[in-house]
Amino acid sequence: MTNVLKKRFRGFLPIVIDVETAGFNPKTDALLELAALDIIQNDDGLLQLGETLHDHVTPFKGANLNPDALEFNQIKPFHPFRFAVDEREAMEKLNTFVNHKIKAANCQKAILVGHNAHFDHSFILAACQRQKVKFMFHSFSTFDTVSLSALLLGETVLAKALRATNLGYDANEAHSALYDATQTAKLFCHLVNHTKYIKD
Repeated sequence: MTNVLKKRFRGFLPIVIDVETAGFNPKTDALLELAALDIIQNDDGLLQLGETLHDHVTPFKGANLNPDALEFNQIKPFHPFRFAVDEREAMEKLNTFVNHKIKAANCQKAILVGHNAHFDHSFILAACQRQKVKFMFHSFSTFDTVSLSALLLGETVLAKALRATNLGYDANEAHSALYDATQTAKLFCHLVNHTKYIKD
């Protein structure tokens, strides 16, 4: 079904991303955790979750660590049991993951899917620029599940959108990049699968 998936989004491969950070400024605040999931299509033509990449990330040298952000996400950036990788390694792994998925799906480029996608896009872009790793997504376009949820469900908050679709949301797991990316991917697939697709 890869050729069908290629046609579904004009050659763009959706990759769901969620990041946890030490603030709101991608140029100055640390990227602390990221998760990525590719989207695949089953034999019935429905979108579903593919494979996952997940890394805890060590703050880059000189990064700002906003105490309010750390209290919110409960991340201890230098705790040894995080088993974090440095930012360059994290971006290289993400680059490899995304490019492998693009090639496997015979797509021309990846497009980032996220809940408030611009936030995740901006942090990945800034990290790639810092580490001189080629940016692996469309440079300015994203698929934002906030906008899709507002249009189709009348909700903008991830937890409320998931509950409206009976996909479920565990507040105790929230603000983990892996959990939020997984739930965002489920939401994206649900919204696309339940929306009439008008073919050319």
